[in-house]
Amino acid sequence: MNEEVKITRLFDLLGRLQVNYPKDDILAGKVNGSWRTYSSREYAELSHDFAYGFLELGLNAGDKVLTVMNNRPEWNFVDMGTALAGLVHVPVYTTLSEDDYLYIIPHSDAKVMIIGSAPLYRHLAPVIAKLENPPLVFTIDPADEVKNLDQIRQMGEQNREKWMPVIENNKQVITPDTLLTIIYTSGTTGTPKGVMHAHSSIVFNFLGHAAQQVMNSSHRYLSFLPLCHIYERTMNYEFQSLGISVYYAENMGTIARDLKDIQADGFCAVPRVIEMMYKKLEDAGKSLTGIKRMIYKRAWNLGNTFDYENLTFLRVTLNKLYDKLVYSKWRANLGGHEMLIVTGGSSIRACIIRLFSAAKMYIYEGYGLTETAPVIAVNNPKDKIRKIGTVGKVMEGTEVKFAEDGEILARGPHIMMGYYKDPEATREAIDSEGWFHTGDVGEMVDGIFLRITDRKKEIFKLSNGKYVAPQMVENKLNESPYIESSLVIGSNQKVASAIIIPNSVMIQDWAAHHKMVFQDLENLYKTKEINNLIHKEIEKTNKSLAPHEQIKFFRLVNDEWSTANGLLSQTLKLRRTQLNKHYEKIIAEIYP
Repeated sequence: MNEEVKITRLFDLLGRLQVNYPKDDILAGKVNGSWRTYSSREYAELSHDFAYGFLELGLNAGDKVLTVMNNRPEWNFVDMGTALAGLVHVPVYTTLSEDDYLYIIPHSDAKVMIIGSAPLYRHLAPVIAKLENPPLVFTIDPADEVKNLDQIRQMGEQNREKWMPVIENNKQVITPDTLLTIIYTSGTTGTPKGVMHAHSSIVFNFLGHAAQQVMNSSHRYLSFLPLCHIYERTMNYEFQSLGISVYYAENMGTIARDLKDIQADGFCAVPRVIEMMYKKLEDAGKSLTGIKRMIYKRAWNLGNTFDYENLTFLRVTLNKLYDKLVYSKWRANLGGHEMLIVTGGSSIRACIIRLFSAAKMYIYEGYGLTETAPVIAVNNPKDKIRKIGTVGKVMEGTEVKFAEDGEILARGPHIMMGYYKDPEATREAIDSEGWFHTGDVGEMVDGIFLRITDRKKEIFKLSNGKYVAPQMVENKLNESPYIESSLVIGSNQKVASAIIIPNSVMIQDWAAHHKMVFQDLENLYKTKEINNLIHKEIEKTNKSLAPHEQIKFFRLVNDEWSTANGLLSQTLKLRRTQLNKHYEKIIAEIYP
């Protein structure tokens, strides 16, 4: 990595880009169906113009600017502009509930609110109208009802000479310890908390994982996970520090097309997104017939069991054959390049990592939290470490130890400053010795690799005193091709049970193969045949579980768990409290 420009504050990235990576497409987004690219120079100029504009607007150091927008280059201009002006960027999701917005906007003390589109503004207008002291609102895309963000840029451009000395002075007086951002947690439990990060914690973290990167300034990366999430955000900074071009997907429905369009070399995704890709590849094989179907099935089976830690001559030979016949076709549909995929947020099935690796789309799992900026440990592309079942090695400069109950404690320069306006919660999270209590339970594998076993708060006790880690059991259940998702329950009960969403495609295929007649999925899931099928799948899982962890009862539901209905968090994790309430009647039937 070039060292001509040292990065200690976020905006130092702009200098690094202009000196080391003066390229024409450091950022790109879709405008009217075509890519609009921005050079390293344009990025720096626009960021400075926004900084000048924010000051001309009357904002002062420490004031909060809240953004609600999808991924797009303007996010970066505002982000860098706030950093240069000494402001605090508060990015939030576009998909929060009204209650969350009504809490976060006033709690953050936002003076300015920037909204991405006119439809999103119309969605948020009733919320803003309820606020006692609403922030000054701007939209990026034109909206008749409200001011446009470009006005801030124009104000900055027109007043460059006035504010340039102030911004240049900021570059001298803003220290690495200056508050940079407040990020509100996704709130799987309770009220969202505002995590405060200084420049130093964010910079330490993204430079730490950039040192493990194998991609360089000749590569392109597609971004689609929300930038308001710390994981995608720091990966974005990592790529900037290495001169890797960042292209923003048009929307979640265009990911495959956009990957192909830009011939992407990688992307970041939560496991659920990769699982959907895996299922599409699986379903593609079912539409084939004859010799093509047979070849696809064999390639699929090899990929799902591909052991890249034990590459025998036969395995390598078969992999080359199936790459030519099958895997290369997958890559061609996604741009044709070998890819590096980073995932985190929750665990991902081993068979998916194996399959994608066989197809030269290498998955690297990592682990961290909003409070740790975020990476604590990650599998390492530079050293070609992809230790399945673990989240890799602890990052250099980060300390990790385990509490008596197995909880992972972390300490290092990337730990948050604290929760905004909540010193009590801060004291609960960070002890007197500076250890952050993650709430996750884990262990070391081979004394080197970190493995996450469950969320401490999610572990429940059966009436016999035995503990069950539901996430571990769910991950095993979800390995079945016939199970889409599962929720393990049983707190204070004699045995563990599960509520299961079947894989509708696989179930319907099975039903058709067995000449079953059914009206709809609701009725199909009630049949004895389908319940017996799922029972057999559960029994397979039970064999790998301790007796007290085994699933004794289950119910099938024809539902969807999503952020829209509040059953998944913004990072697509199960919201267990809401799910338990949603299935109150079914749980009462299981445990009368």
